[in-house]
Amino acid sequence: MNYVIAALPPTSALDRLHQIPMQFWQALGIAVLLLVVGVFVLRKLAQVNKVVLSAIVGLFFVFVGFNWIYERNEPTWATPTVRFLSGYFPSKAAIEAKKSGL
Repeated sequence: MNYVIAALPPTSALDRLHQIPMQFWQALGIAVLLLVVGVFVLRKLAQVNKVVLSAIVGLFFVFVGFNWIYERNEPTWATPTVRFLSGYFPSKAAIEAKKSGL
């Protein structure tokens, strides 16, 4: 059995790296870039007033939430909440239904 393994041509690490698809390297590069940008942003945010940071984060979530309610393009995990809130806020489908009824 050891003779079979010894008869195989040796493969270098470089040969094995060439067998990995290019999509993997692109995804890895994007992940590293996002990690570097994330660390940079977090270091800058650590110097910001916490009240201002809380207001900015809160406004971001409000804008995203209202967009999900209006467009109804929320992720599946948020559907129950958006369905509940859509009864209180206008949605694109409801507005278009009113326009077509006139």
